[in-house]
Amino acid sequence: MTTTIQKPNLLTPQDVAERLGVSTTTLATWRCTKRYALTYIKVGRLVRYRLADLEAFEASREHEVGL
Repeated sequence: MTTTIQKPNLLTPQDVAERLGVSTTTLATWRCTKRYALTYIKVGRLVRYRLADLEAFEASREHEVGL
């Protein structure tokens, strides 16, 4: 029997910064100042972001363009 361990959908700050087009320093500032509601997970000194939380954040930032 083979056991498959699935990696949780956790992203590093580098992954998120690249996806959003901002620096990791900007993400750290957002976390510190609570400027944006981008949920993160902190384990010790490690910071990780759930893919679902990132997608929800992106969706919340969408703006419709009226014609």
